[in-house]
Amino acid sequence: MNKNSNIYQIVYAAVMVLIVGTVLAFIYMALKPKQDDNVANDKRGQILSAVRLKPDDKTKIEDTFKKYIVEGFIVDSNGEKVSNDKEEAFNVNMKANLKEQNRKLPVFMCKLDDGSIKYIVPVYGAGLWGPIWGYVAVNDNGTDIYGAYFSHEGETPGLGAEIANPKFQDQFKDKKIYVDGEFKSISVMKSGQKPTDGSEYVDAISGGTITSRGVQAMLKDCMTPYDAFFKKLQSGTFK
Repeated sequence: MNKNSNIYQIVYAAVMVLIVGTVLAFIYMALKPKQDDNVANDKRGQILSAVRLKPDDKTKIEDTFKKYIVEGFIVDSNGEKVSNDKEEAFNVNMKANLKEQNRKLPVFMCKLDDGSIKYIVPVYGAGLWGPIWGYVAVNDNGTDIYGAYFSHEGETPGLGAEIANPKFQDQFKDKKIYVDGEFKSISVMKSGQKPTDGSEYVDAISGGTITSRGVQAMLKDCMTPYDAFFKKLQSGTFK
């Protein structure tokens, strides 16, 4: 075949595209299990952060998770368990889940070294430039927060991105989510302001008003469906 002909060049280009595509597909398939493991391990670390247990050594995250996160399950809007499958709870896609009429409500149960139990629930919402998410750990009395972790995809460094700063997250410790027996999500307010509904609050991020509002909306939207579950914890009737 004439190497200078158009047909040769077209065939040559097509073969090269096929070869390169095949190589890239093979590399992707070979690396995907490792990528999936990294994503899962990062998620485990985020859950552990909500209960102040994330180890500095990333190689220890999986073992730490197995040790302290003793159960994972899904409850419904009535606070009843509908699944005891820890993997199913772990793999709930919160972004897609929020669009469902009957949301899956994942819960992770943590048992600390002192024997105390914490219940961790995931939250997901929108910031200024993209999604924000996190995990909130509630004490086994079902009324106050033990710890919280938040992260983001693309918030502004020094402003909205500060939701990932422990200084912001630490404000949520010991905040009550029930006032006079009624669920009240945590408000995120500008310094010097207080909510009018009696809810407890934390200081918003200076210069990060929209992201702060996003955190407040995210907590209310994602934690309100757990009301029946929290009340069962309070009454000691959750099984």
